[in-house]
Amino acid sequence: MFEYNPEKHYPSQTESRTVIRFQDCDPLQHLNNAKYFDYFFNAREDQVPKLYGVEMMDFIRKYKAAWVIYNHNISYVKPAKVGEWVRIMSRILWFNQNTVVLEYYMTDDSEKELKTLLWTTMRYVSIADGKSTDHTGSILDFLKATSENVDIKDMLITERVKFLKGKLSEK
Repeated sequence: MFEYNPEKHYPSQTESRTVIRFQDCDPLQHLNNAKYFDYFFNAREDQVPKLYGVEMMDFIRKYKAAWVIYNHNISYVKPAKVGEWVRIMSRILWFNQNTVVLEYYMTDDSEKELKTLLWTTMRYVSIADGKSTDHTGSILDFLKATSENVDIKDMLITERVKFLKGKLSEK
């Protein structure tokens, strides 16, 4: 069961390395647009337990609440191609009392070229009645410790693409 440890450093970003599979590609040998979601979600699901020592089911059981996706905003920048090794990063970009925005992005293996950026917005809801509920206790501490907490209120995803491309070109 997850317990927030204020003495522990919680990195804000997860990272995975994976290869683009033939079965996930279209006839042009590009990763199918819908498959990006699988790659992103699987990478985060693999990394969160390793990095933070918590499974999502731990949060759900303890707090009787879960995050429910209600919006995706995705920008396809460069295609990921069959057999290519890529890196997938994810982080909590922003949160408030009952909402979280996760940012996922994919780069080439050398982290020089941005391929795709995804923002996923989730509402925290009670398992009992399906209604929105506030982040409390260790959940709130965990979000504060792991979030970038970027002010995205007036930010367009295209602006974030430009920002990330700039950061990658500096490497």
